[in-house]
Amino acid sequence: MNTAEKPVLQVSNLTVRYGEGCPDCQSSLEKNRCTKCGTVWASNDVSIEVYPGEVLGIVGESGSGKSTLMQSLYFDLEPTSGRAVLSGYKNGQVNIWEASSAEKRGIKNKIMGMVYQNPVRGLRMDYSAASNIAEKIIAAGSRNAGEMTERAMELLEAVEILTSRMSEAPKNFSGGMQQRVQISKALANNPSILLLDEVTTGLDLSVQARVLDLIRKIKTKYGISILLVSHDLAVIRMLADRTVVMLDGKIIESGLTDQILEDPQHAYTQQLVHSLL
Repeated sequence: MNTAEKPVLQVSNLTVRYGEGCPDCQSSLEKNRCTKCGTVWASNDVSIEVYPGEVLGIVGESGSGKSTLMQSLYFDLEPTSGRAVLSGYKNGQVNIWEASSAEKRGIKNKIMGMVYQNPVRGLRMDYSAASNIAEKIIAAGSRNAGEMTERAMELLEAVEILTSRMSEAPKNFSGGMQQRVQISKALANNPSILLLDEVTTGLDLSVQARVLDLIRKIKTKYGISILLVSHDLAVIRMLADRTVVMLDGKIIESGLTDQILEDPQHAYTQQLVHSLL
């Protein structure tokens, strides 16, 4: 990671709110809900940067706003306001949230890869593992069947799935294998950034460890930038170079992961770190 370089992703002042808001909102929040008008601020003026080859971890409890950030970036959610730029889209000069529908599809298929907590959201469970990868490649404009098969084999090998199972449907796979197919699909078009949303939640501890080890290997092999969302500080400790801590829709602390784990400043972060010890 070299912070002198241009960020791969830069998010500025992302706000997602449910409700009209009122003049007293920011001074009348109870957690992330306004006691005056009832507006919920799921994301409240959030700004982050992810640099080339970096893993940025975002940690926080359920409802902290971390998944809202992720869903906004992958166009699953419409932000109320804010700006996000990608170095791979119009040289990082244009807000991706103002792109056309066709441009947004292009960004999702070529520049970003998403791995959801629930593989059902990221995979077609009745298609073969290879077809899932091919679908992503076709969406980016390729039509060469031989190249697609070759790419599917390469990626399934990279995520440690036997190519002899490439024609099997993910519905026949274990949860850990489904996540690995989802990772391979997300990597199909060499995205510059991978979005990982709670990818180990619900997996057995031994399977979690294998998936995390795989993510580390993929980062090394492909030099990809990763935005990693988790409620589990152990996952963040294992993978993240820098960490952002969120609570009630806001960033409350950020810094190098080691710094945050060794010398947390905010009471909530101290509580999180203490629970890990």
